[in-house]
Amino acid sequence: MTHGNKKAGPRKESELKGVSLLGNTNTDYPSSYSPETLEIFPNKNPSSEAWTTFVCTEFTSLCPKTGQPDFARIYINYIADKKMVESKSLKIYLFSFRNHGDFHEDCVQKICDDLFKIMKAKYVEVIGEFTPRGGITIYPFASKSNTSAKFKKLKEHRFMNYAPGKYSMDLGRIY
Repeated sequence: MTHGNKKAGPRKESELKGVSLLGNTNTDYPSSYSPETLEIFPNKNPSSEAWTTFVCTEFTSLCPKTGQPDFARIYINYIADKKMVESKSLKIYLFSFRNHGDFHEDCVQKICDDLFKIMKAKYVEVIGEFTPRGGITIYPFASKSNTSAKFKKLKEHRFMNYAPGKYSMDLGRIY
């Protein structure tokens, strides 16, 4: 598979058959919550353990009662097993919350559940840092692990030690 004069990376075309959004110049953004947008690809190193972190600095959703917009940074940290999430599909999936009416905690839990379900990861955590509304900020945290004692212990440890800002980063480091 080639793009212009450049050869594609060391992945076989069969490994990328479920990846349809990446490289597609005509991106359709969903108008409602869309977990089916998420795409996965094989992890070439499933026996290794490595953190992957995504930071969405412009997450939006709607208050389910008032319809007012809510804004957040969403941090997704995971340790893959056999599958990984493709980043463009993740971006479009997160965009699908733009017109979705749900509480902050529910959005973060839903993202965690959806990612865990599609990837069957060793461990996934999602942190939301929502901007203040009415003088209150909300920083929900959700996590899931596979059945391995090691990752169950990691989930318990990170959950019990969670505090706002502990597993995220200062925005100045992102740009």
